[in-house]
Amino acid sequence: MKRLGLLAGLCVMVIASATPKKQADPQTFSVSGDLPKPVTLSVTDLDKLPQQTATVQEQDGTTTKYSGVLLRAILENAGAPTGNSLRGKALASYILASARDGYQVVFTLAELEPAFGNEQILVVDKVGNKPLFGYQGPFRILCPADKAGARSLRMLSTIQFVSLRK
Repeated sequence: MKRLGLLAGLCVMVIASATPKKQADPQTFSVSGDLPKPVTLSVTDLDKLPQQTATVQEQDGTTTKYSGVLLRAILENAGAPTGNSLRGKALASYILASARDGYQVVFTLAELEPAFGNEQILVVDKVGNKPLFGYQGPFRILCPADKAGARSLRMLSTIQFVSLRK
């Protein structure tokens, strides 16, 4: 009788581990971490925020115009420290952006702030006024001032805000 109970328990474990985990909606990205107001945003949500454009020179010499929202504005809406509250321990904060394919990049909060680095890093969803295509989107981090394009992450899925504490 004990063997049957153990066998039944093993069967339940196998079935539970075979049940697929719910995947995040690929048409959204989440902003979470050490923030008071974590959010999940869609293209519609992004369109409601103040839009910015950036023109990037491609490797072949052509230029491409992207549009989206400043990463700083998205983080501010989620409650990240900005302005005068970006002092002391808050300066040890960073942002980890992750793509659906596992690629990750890091930004410091200070490099986004106008009083410090004032990097115009965008979360874009449009290229030439059209949605990003296939492997580019639906969301992308764009760093137009970077000399190398390695931090312009495509297929954005999550933005995690991390506040280092000692």
